[in-house]
Amino acid sequence: MQLNSLNGWPWLLVGLILAGCSSQYVSHDALTETSNAGRYSLKQDKGPDQPLAASDINTTTPRKEPLSKHGNKSPYTVNGKKYHIMSSALGFKEEGLASWYGQKFHGHSTSNGETFDMYKISAAHKTLPLPTWVRVTNLDNGKSIDVRVNDRGPFHGGRIIDLSYAGAVKLGYVDKGTARVRVEVLEGDSLDQSAYFVQVGAFSSKDSAQNLQKRLKNEVDYKVGVYKDNFYRVRIGPVKYDQAIAIQQQYTGDEFGKPLLVAKP
Repeated sequence: MQLNSLNGWPWLLVGLILAGCSSQYVSHDALTETSNAGRYSLKQDKGPDQPLAASDINTTTPRKEPLSKHGNKSPYTVNGKKYHIMSSALGFKEEGLASWYGQKFHGHSTSNGETFDMYKISAAHKTLPLPTWVRVTNLDNGKSIDVRVNDRGPFHGGRIIDLSYAGAVKLGYVDKGTARVRVEVLEGDSLDQSAYFVQVGAFSSKDSAQNLQKRLKNEVDYKVGVYKDNFYRVRIGPVKYDQAIAIQQQYTGDEFGKPLLVAKP
């Protein structure tokens, strides 16, 4: 039995994304910082060589989650200016100019230690806690998307948020470069969704996975599924965050180790 193997699964693995990272991350566009010298292979940012259509980009599911271990140190300084992270984002709303970032930063660490993927929807903000879920509305065309903020920036004058290339495509301003937007923090019921699975085991044998699935169906009141990639993964859910934590604690021990929380994309 191979428990909690992670190979090949494309979803965010909560908790592991925060491990093995240094305690400091420089923002994606703090380009005058000494520690950033030579970090990027491109001098000018751009989109991918093969543009994406908005229909090719998956939307993201807002969810309740803990603060990242990295990227929330306050204050921090970029280009000689000091920034203070908000102690709480509840009720936060602002309007201003949005820009986007792409290929230059693709594959590099975000401020909270995750890996920036320009093909997925994400965002950078100077002072919101990481992560924070926000709804961004393009005031020029009325399009809105829900976005997870996991990076710092933009530090160009007059811009309030940087969306990933995918986010800018989805909001319809990638060709213009910037757009007037409204940023609203999501809270309450909009975050308390069934957005988590609890992975209790991963097997090379389909029979072993199905045997555990059958057992768990008699123990929990939630759906238990077997998900196939290079392993057969037994997962309980989807469930809300607090339910996921309770299930994780219930099955933590010698038999299962510490089950993984796996979030929807």
